[in-house]
Amino acid sequence: MLSDLEIAQSAHLKPIMEIARDLGLEEDDIELYGKYKAKVSLQVLEKFKDRPLGKYIDVTAITPTPLGEGKTVTTIGLSMALNRIGKKSIVCIRQPSLGPVFGIKGGAAGGGYAQVVPMEDFNLHLTGDTHAVALAHNLLAAFIDNHIYHGNALRIDPFTISWPRVVDVSDRALRKIVIGLGGKDNGIPRESGFDIAVASEVMAILALTTGLRDLRERLGRIVIGYNVEKKPVTAEDLRCAGAMAVLLKDAIKPNLLQTLENTPCFVHAGPFANIAHGNSSILADQIALRLSEYVVTESGFGADCGMEKFMNIKCRYSGLAPDCVVMVCSVRALKMHSGKYRVVPGKPLDPALAEEDVAAVEQGAENLVKQIENARLFGVPVVVAINLFATDTDREIRAIEKIALENGAYACAVSEVWAKGGAGGRELAEAVVRACDEPKDFRFLYPLDIPIKEKIEIIATKIYGADGVVYEEGVEEKIRRFTEFGWDKLPICMAKTHLSLSHDPKLKGRPRGFRLPIKDIRPAIGAGFLYPLCGEIRTMPGLPSEPAGNKVDIDAEGRIVGLF
Repeated sequence: MLSDLEIAQSAHLKPIMEIARDLGLEEDDIELYGKYKAKVSLQVLEKFKDRPLGKYIDVTAITPTPLGEGKTVTTIGLSMALNRIGKKSIVCIRQPSLGPVFGIKGGAAGGGYAQVVPMEDFNLHLTGDTHAVALAHNLLAAFIDNHIYHGNALRIDPFTISWPRVVDVSDRALRKIVIGLGGKDNGIPRESGFDIAVASEVMAILALTTGLRDLRERLGRIVIGYNVEKKPVTAEDLRCAGAMAVLLKDAIKPNLLQTLENTPCFVHAGPFANIAHGNSSILADQIALRLSEYVVTESGFGADCGMEKFMNIKCRYSGLAPDCVVMVCSVRALKMHSGKYRVVPGKPLDPALAEEDVAAVEQGAENLVKQIENARLFGVPVVVAINLFATDTDREIRAIEKIALENGAYACAVSEVWAKGGAGGRELAEAVVRACDEPKDFRFLYPLDIPIKEKIEIIATKIYGADGVVYEEGVEEKIRRFTEFGWDKLPICMAKTHLSLSHDPKLKGRPRGFRLPIKDIRPAIGAGFLYPLCGEIRTMPGLPSEPAGNKVDIDAEGRIVGLF
């Protein structure tokens, strides 16, 4: 069996200019970054504004497990399969963070015969967008401390500064630091820290912006802390937003790559789905929808995380509405959600997971049922995709199909795109085409003009299944102040674990009888949302005992090895 990297390196790639021409793009519409990747000019939105929009498909999943559900594989494979059945399709996905690439997860280009290529470029730097985000973020951090050093004319209260530094590697030693040590010339000492670059509000802004002017305005609205009168201080106040926008003038353009079967792929932005909204960019989707009949995009983590935010945040700012949701699951992941099997990342799997256990599948499918319910709350048809593994049995597959269809799924299809590429996704693609032609009644979960607490409680009870919400000390006072500032009209971006429908990662399946704790609430005014924190949320991951980067190397011919 070839590795993902070996499959990718043996692929026949078309020059990216040829991929662009097939979409109707010309040389002036793209900027080449070598032979196989390019950036797409935002001018194409105006150029093709009169073209009808294609069908819009969001790929989501059950609650993630360490086994991996195959969501990105399915996203890429579905787009390839749509082309196989004669539909013109584009796939849109996020750019991976280098933290997970060299940490516990590895790359995010898909897998097997459903990958984006060049796989090495996709996972390593690409066109430098994440580095531009990090530099813009850190420029603002430097401006904050420089302003304080030179007299603090804005009267910023240093104890309220919430803007850390960022770096795109997993480094737990940087989570909490003290800066400004070594004497007066080195600044004013204070506590600070580092987040991973993709957790930056700047990354969320890049993913949610609709153009260069909008980007500039959003950057100006970033709140870095408060002055001594408890009024917000912004990047505009610090006169830094313009310089930040300049650093992002190229990063705002989506990147064009291709799949193993030469299906066009837009790769743009990479916000995390636990602390931010976890979706690729609005601009990539908007361009793709003018160039194609079907656009397949992906939401991060499970439907309670990325999909809910796709609907309530991304679709509000884009003005787009999905035609179909694809809900990815696997037999072995549902077995784990039964609570019968314990899976620890990096440890050998329980051999019993490879044996038939229909009862465990049926019990774990409670999670699938709840996630189907969550998608249907938005009035969109749901197609369940069963990502097939060699050890799955017909009885287990039939059990999932029966449960899915009895609980509101429009269709359920087996996907073999990992092993067979687009050919293994024909059944799924045909089901998605039918679902996209169904009537839909897209709606948001909540209106924006209701109180902040009411929005939080709607998400907690309707999406997570909580019995209610508990606000910890100080949170309600912050909500009162945010309302005074006029921020109560913003959507909510819940920050919680991705490993459970609840706030507790140990609670698998469909947790019941819990109340959701809100430990804090913070503003991301530039991105355009408020984010309540439901438990402890890491914005800087740590490396495992055996990082994925240990296996990555380069041979004498300059060929990368060990990347996965």
